[in-house]
Amino acid sequence: MGYACPVCEEPQADAGHLANHLAFTALTGGDDHEDWLDEHVPEWGGFGEDELAAEVVELAEEAEFPFEADGHDHRHEHDHGQGVDPQQARQRATGELDDEAESILREAREMTESMHDEDDTSDADETE
Repeated sequence: MGYACPVCEEPQADAGHLANHLAFTALTGGDDHEDWLDEHVPEWGGFGEDELAAEVVELAEEAEFPFEADGHDHRHEHDHGQGVDPQQARQRATGELDDEAESILREAREMTESMHDEDDTSDADETE
């Protein structure tokens, strides 16, 4: 089971992936995704992944997708690490990034690092 993006219907494996898809697409020039978020979750820009996921999952349609048809869970076969797979990036590349896109990606990386740092801190607090 997964969720269909309420804007473009692209399949997302879970609430976290849906939140990331909506926010990243909005930040990288997806005006329709940004408009949807602005209308349905006006404070989305200040949310972390978990907070945004909790909001958008209530507004998305749950559905089955082909990636589940073979009985395997493919949701976490991609790397959630800090790095970028250069080969995969080259395969998906559609051209050079302009200054605005570079700035957006830099901001997204910083936000991701900050969220990972917060997760590390909360994990350490829980073990004490």
